[in-house]
Amino acid sequence: ILKKDKDTLNIPIVIVTTLSGREDRIKGIEAGADDLLIKPVDKSELTARVKSLLKVKAYNDNILFYEKKLEAEVEKRTGELRRALERIEVYSLETIQRLAMAAEYKDHETGAHVRRMSRYAAAVAAGLGLDGETVKAIHYASVMHDVGKMGVPDYILLKPGKLTPREWVKMKQHTVFGAKILEGSKAGYIQLAETIALTHHEKWDGTGYPSGLYGDKTPLAGQITAIADVFDALTSRRPYKEAFSIEKSFEIIREGAGNHFSPSGVDAFFKVENEVWEIYEEYKDRL
Repeated sequence: ILKKDKDTLNIPIVIVTTLSGREDRIKGIEAGADDLLIKPVDKSELTARVKSLLKVKAYNDNILFYEKKLEAEVEKRTGELRRALERIEVYSLETIQRLAMAAEYKDHETGAHVRRMSRYAAAVAAGLGLDGETVKAIHYASVMHDVGKMGVPDYILLKPGKLTPREWVKMKQHTVFGAKILEGSKAGYIQLAETIALTHHEKWDGTGYPSGLYGDKTPLAGQITAIADVFDALTSRRPYKEAFSIEKSFEIIREGAGNHFSPSGVDAFFKVENEVWEIYEEYKDRL
C-alpha cells in the first residue's frame, strides 16, 4: 500500500520477522520491502541497514528534487518560448498586413480593407467548422489576396467608370500576378496566400476567373475569401461605385449562393452573421 502511494513511495521499509525461509524473504521483497531482518535482530546490523537505506533515500530525494526543478525550468522556458512565438506571429501578421497595404493604396484603400476582409474570411472559416489552426491560416493568408494589384496600371485600378474589355482583361490578371509574387515559398501561410490570390475570383458556377473553375474545384480557402472579399467590396466605397448598405450587401451574398458562391460557404457566412456585424461596426467609420 505504501509503495503504491506517491507520497510514501520512497520511504524505506524494513521488515523484521521470524520467518527465515527463502520463499518468505522473496515474498517480502516482492511486496515492496527494501530489506528484511530475521529475529533476533542485532542492534549494530539494524543501525547499519537503516543508515544504508537512508543514504539511498537521500540520493533518491535529490534526484526527485532535481527532476522537479528541471521540470519547473522546462515549463518556464517553454512558456517563454511560447510567448516569443506568439510575439513573432503577431509581428509576422503585422508585416504581412503592411505589405498587403501597398497594393491597397493603389486602389485608394487605407489598409482597413485587408483587415476587414481577412476577419470576415476567418469568421466564415470558423462558421464552416474548420479547426482553429486552419481558421488562423486563412486569416493570415487572405490578407494577401490582392497583392497582385501592384502589377495592374493605376489608370485601370482608379478608373471611375466601367472598364473596357481590354482593361478588364488586364484587371483580371491581378490574380495571376499575385500568385506569381507569392509562389515558391516554403512558409505555409504564403503557400496558402498563393492559392487564395489565384482563386478568390473564381465562381461556383464556373464563370469566374482566371481559370473558370467550377464548384469544389476552387480550393476551399478561395471559396471563403471570395465571399469575404465581395461582401467587403459591397459595403465599401470604390472609385466606380458608392457603398451599399449592409442589409443590401447581405441580400446580395444570399442571392449569390449556388452561382457566385459556394452554398455551404454562404450558409457559414450567415451562421456567423453577428460576428460579421461586429466587424462591420468596428470599421464602419473607415468605409
